[in-house]
Parts: sequence; C-alpha cells; structure tokens
Amino acid sequence: MPTPRIRTVLLALTLVAVPTASAAHAAAEPPAAPPAAAPATSPAIGSAVAAATGLDDPAKKDIAMQIVSSAENSSLDWKAQYGYIEDIGDGRGYTAGIIGFCSGTGDMLDLVELYTQRKPGNPLATYLPALRAVDGTDSHKGLDPGFTAAWKQAAKDSAFKTAQNDERDRVYFNPAVNRGKQDGLGTLGQFAYYDAIVMHGDGGDSTSFSSIRKRALAKAKTPAQGGNQTTYLHAFLDARVWAMKQEEAHEDTSRVDTAQRVFLNKVNLNLDPPLDWKVYGDSFHIG
Repeated sequence: MPTPRIRTVLLALTLVAVPTASAAHAAAEPPAAPPAAAPATSPAIGSAVAAATGLDDPAKKDIAMQIVSSAENSSLDWKAQYGYIEDIGDGRGYTAGIIGFCSGTGDMLDLVELYTQRKPGNPLATYLPALRAVDGTDSHKGLDPGFTAAWKQAAKDSAFKTAQNDERDRVYFNPAVNRGKQDGLGTLGQFAYYDAIVMHGDGGDSTSFSSIRKRALAKAKTPAQGGNQTTYLHAFLDARVWAMKQEEAHEDTSRVDTAQRVFLNKVNLNLDPPLDWKVYGDSFHIG
C-alpha cells in the first residue's frame, strides 16, 4: 500500500473485480479497544472534540472497512479479501490482502515479517529474501511463480488474518483515527483521514496524507484550532481530490465525490446508517 485496487475489466484504471471468497470470509475481526468517552459537539460549532465516539468503535470500524472495500474490491464483504492478490499494473508490484499491502512499498514485507515472527515456517516465509529485494520496485523477481499461491494458502490461517488486521491498524487505521481525534474530528472526518492514508500513505511526497492535510490547513482550520468541522472537511476532501488527480491510477475521484462528500453534504459527521453511496458507478448501501 498505498494504492486502490484498480478494476481490471470494464472500468480500466479504476477498480479490480471481486476476488473469490475463501475461508477468510468467516474470519472474525479482533475486538477494538473501546473509545474514550467525551461529550458530543454540534457539527456546526468549531469547538474541539478530542475523543468523541469515533471510528475505533467496533461497529463504526466495521462500517469503515465495508466502505473501503467497496472501493478496493467492489464488495462490502471485506472479510473475504485476506486471500486477494494480484498485480494491478500501478507500479507497486503485487497488491494483496484486506488493505492492499504492496510488494513494492514495504508494507507487505512488514506484514510477512510479522507473520513469520509469530509463525515460523509459514508458506510465505521462504519469500522474505525476495520481498526485501523487490521493495521499492514493481519487480516479481524471486516471487513468481509460487508467491500468489503461497499467499492464498497463508490466508486460510487465522494467524495470518490476525497479522493483516494488526498491520492495518498499526500502519493505517490507528494513525488516522488518532490524528483525526487530535484535530477534533468526528467519525466521518476520521474515516476521511483513514481512506486517504490507505490510498496515499504518509510519506514525504506531495500527495501523502500529511501533505493533503497541510494543503487543507492552508484553506481552513480544524475544529481543534477553533474552525468549523464541515468547512474543514470540505477543504480536506478538496485537497484529497487534488492529490488523486496527480496520479493516473487514482484519477477517478468517485470514492470522494459520490461517497465521502455525500455523507458530508448530509452533515452525517457520525457516519450513522443508513448509508448510501456510489463508487466507480456501483451503488452500495449499509442499513
């Protein structure tokens, strides 16, 4: 990661087809720590909210995973994606798993290292030297022809599913939620941060999450700074759209325009169901 999976049929550079469901379908999400209690704040008021009920509430976290999966996999069934793996032609090598770990961006390597620490001799362990060698490239050298089969075999192991959950949280989910809470954002704002860091990562380039946030801050204050939450989130989504358009693989901005922006325009800052949105032309509903 960071990248969305891009459909390889019908929608060109947008989204991949849904992978075949596997034993991962029945995987249970480890329970998230309950959020700290705090008073709610009206979305129209620019006062800070350090720790309102947020995206780390287990029910809201599951909603977040479903919305991301709608963009990444054309499916709300995110638990069916542990065994997903393919090269989507975006220059990041293999993209795989529930959050799009990539062989070319380091997070897949970190995941397999964690899995191997916990369970030596797993089906992916022998590919660690190759993963280290291809990190930073789109090369499959040392991975083909057996890596994809090994990944799918590992995805039947609950230890590998747990490792994917843990790395998702460490690298993407927890940093996004924590930053969102520090900025005084509610659940929707925390989700906007999460979706951005999933796609763009948080490196030092101009389209990283931190750079998107900095661009938004040039236009509006966060609630923690005394700004209006809705105004700030529009500025953040504007900055996110700009960042997406800088890369051909991300230039379809519907995951913002017809999803997150829809929730924001309805002032659904708590991301409460029912939720209706579209991604890349496909319609989705959470009741």
